[in-house]
Amino acid sequence: MEGLSHITLITRDLARMSAIIEGALGGREIYSSGDDTFSLSREKFFDVGGLWIAVMEGESLATRTYNHVAFKIPASAIEDYRQRIEALGLEFRESRPRVEGEGHSLYFYDDDNHLFELHTGTLEERLERYRQGRNP
Repeated sequence: MEGLSHITLITRDLARMSAIIEGALGGREIYSSGDDTFSLSREKFFDVGGLWIAVMEGESLATRTYNHVAFKIPASAIEDYRQRIEALGLEFRESRPRVEGEGHSLYFYDDDNHLFELHTGTLEERLERYRQGRNP
């Protein structure tokens, strides 16, 4: 295993999903198939923080779940990202209860029921905090 190659998300509206990836996540479009498809349907590729995100036209997810994709953001930028998400009219999901020291998160749904998390912490910080137990 060399690492994560890419994430593919299915959307009923490529233009709207492009606005969400560029606006909320700061992604940069690097490919658009137009009508010349090589895969299952029309698609676009984005670079989001060095990660390849592919979006393809198709049916939205039927329901919302806690399955999600989390992106790392600096703590100093959390309010900027909150404003970006609000400007796109996206629905926030309440963050799960957290213990101090494991970072902060913004959760939001896109129009196709995908859940995204913008998180300020790292795995190392979370593990260190969990080692301390519930009441350090």
